[in-house]
Amino acid sequence: MTAKTLMFQGTGSDVGKSVMTAAFCRILAQDGYHVAPFKSQNMALNSYVTKEGGEIGRAQAVQAEAAQVEATVDMNPILLKPKEDTTSQVIIHGRPHRNMGAQEYFNHREEGLSYIQESLNRLKEDYQGVVLEGAGSPAEVNLREYDLVNMKAAELAQAPVILVASIERGGVFASIVGTFKLLNESELERIKGIIINKFRGDVSRLKPGLEFIEEYTGVPVLGVIPYFTDFKIPEEDSLPADRLEGSQYGDIEIAILYLPHISNFTDFAPLEDEADVKVRYIKDGEQLGEPDAVIIPGSKNTIEDLEYLQEVGYVDQIQELAEKGTMVVGICGGYQMLGTKITDPHRMETDGKEIAGLELLKVETTFNPEKVTKQVTGEIINNQNLFSSLADRSIAGYEIHMGESRLGKGVEPLIEVSAEDEKKTRLDGAVSEDGLVFGTYLHGIFDNDTFRRSFINYLRQQKGLPKLDCSAEVSTAEKREKAYEQLAEIVRENVDLEQVYQILNL
Repeated sequence: MTAKTLMFQGTGSDVGKSVMTAAFCRILAQDGYHVAPFKSQNMALNSYVTKEGGEIGRAQAVQAEAAQVEATVDMNPILLKPKEDTTSQVIIHGRPHRNMGAQEYFNHREEGLSYIQESLNRLKEDYQGVVLEGAGSPAEVNLREYDLVNMKAAELAQAPVILVASIERGGVFASIVGTFKLLNESELERIKGIIINKFRGDVSRLKPGLEFIEEYTGVPVLGVIPYFTDFKIPEEDSLPADRLEGSQYGDIEIAILYLPHISNFTDFAPLEDEADVKVRYIKDGEQLGEPDAVIIPGSKNTIEDLEYLQEVGYVDQIQELAEKGTMVVGICGGYQMLGTKITDPHRMETDGKEIAGLELLKVETTFNPEKVTKQVTGEIINNQNLFSSLADRSIAGYEIHMGESRLGKGVEPLIEVSAEDEKKTRLDGAVSEDGLVFGTYLHGIFDNDTFRRSFINYLRQQKGLPKLDCSAEVSTAEKREKAYEQLAEIVRENVDLEQVYQILNL
């Protein structure tokens, strides 16, 4: 089959392109179409591992879930994972290619276009529809000749474009007019509709502005999406202000270090969704205080972020809390930081340095050239404290790391895991002798409902609070599914779908 295509571009960043793409993936799936999301090039530290072990942007995994299809590397053929301001790890079709500076990357544009076209061709053969997402704005005139992700991607996909603009912070009409002013004639011809997003209030008050925009641009406004807060769709690559502030109320407080190179912060969304948990992201200079648990998340630059913890004084604070019996958790790079030392003999992040860790776990980590990207399942094999109620329980997650950690005396592994391409099981993670410090390479560990709720109930017990009965609670997967349905419903109610289907030619 040759798929119909539709692309969402934006007047800027954070206007809702990712969410609109997810919405129409779900709407088309509801209407009986086999559809796939697509973003030609994504720059993100929030990544996901596909069933085949390829790494893609987390947003495309969310959109695939909304479309009710399995995520594949063709849905995000180029992923850029920033290492420094001008350098990124370039991932092609799910596998690390090499580190590139901005100019070197731009010099390989034609090569990038070939990867994008290759993926598009496969998706268009396998699906009835492909819903594309742009990045930033198509009106970045300084980047036009290097474009891989906006109008050039639309051209390769032969996709009509719907322009998304956010009204949340004001200036929506100026942003639309400015975008149209800066596009050339062929680019303007691709825009077939406009959606205004994140509106609060009476939509009738917008009527004069909508009429002006339609008259000025000659393009119909297809709908106005109200601002919604009663459900969440996972973010792409930056924590919005409301999440950075954390949840304000809860019997249990969990402090998460907001590292300079934090990655996969989506690991903690399930904790934020728990009604009795207060999650607080600790930003530069803020005190840790007296939380019930501290979590060190994943990092794209583990050694640099460990040095940051040392320089700002968080290492001392974490160690003091651990001595008082506060639970300390490390995920991926955070797990590596909990150990005694990290070495980088192959110069993966540094010039070959060795650095002391927090020394809360007797674990040594060595960075290797080979990157591990796998979906895994396994069983918890530890039975200390928290884990006594979880022993032999199944668990699932995914790994994205370039380090190998060796356990010393006084620590025990946490999980016995395996992947589809592995003949034998292997051990993951480490737990201190008292069970109050643990680390794991598994991203998504808190998506496991039994694990997360046992973790919370253990913290409650430590605080002298009664356990919560979690038997009737909705699972994380069910919450996500409900959110996709709610998103589709709110878009159906506020967008002229008949016009969208005409644009799609379906």
